[in-house]
Amino acid sequence: MAHQEHHTDEAQVFGLIAEFDEADQLLSAASKAYAAGYRTMDAYSPFPIHGLSEAIGFNKTYVSLFTLIGGLSGTATAIFMQWFASSIHYPYHIGGKPFFSWPSFMPITFELTILFGAFSALGSMLLLNGLPRHHHPVFNAKRFERASNDGFFLCIEQTDVQYDKEKTTAFLQGLNPVEVSEVLD
Repeated sequence: MAHQEHHTDEAQVFGLIAEFDEADQLLSAASKAYAAGYRTMDAYSPFPIHGLSEAIGFNKTYVSLFTLIGGLSGTATAIFMQWFASSIHYPYHIGGKPFFSWPSFMPITFELTILFGAFSALGSMLLLNGLPRHHHPVFNAKRFERASNDGFFLCIEQTDVQYDKEKTTAFLQGLNPVEVSEVLD
């Protein structure tokens, strides 16, 4: 190959990660990082920490909106499909019952509402989370395997507007972590 792509060390860095011993330390560090202007960061913990999502500036997702739209689409599909079949495509007069007998349509309407809503929820969750992602750069961080057991981590990504390797390292070290390390992509 005549042409090779050259990467600098800075291009291979995903960000900086700080490890903490306690959940309260992580929550405090996340709040201070957000107050300092860092916005592209994530926190990792072995269990949910109340208030951590708000501390890192996690915004509301649109999964519920997509689920509602999917459910309403299922409702509309079911009603249209049954109306068309019983009134237009194959009108069959049975015992004086009207062609559009909506009470008899409710079981199918309910089922399609749930089905379309569930598929919309799953699909939008996968798409909005960027899944499936088989490997994330934080898995390369030193000691990150502790995140599923007893470690608490705050990662500030290189793509953050405030990110400067020296300043961000100094900031994270000022939060009294166990360790601050670089995460390579």
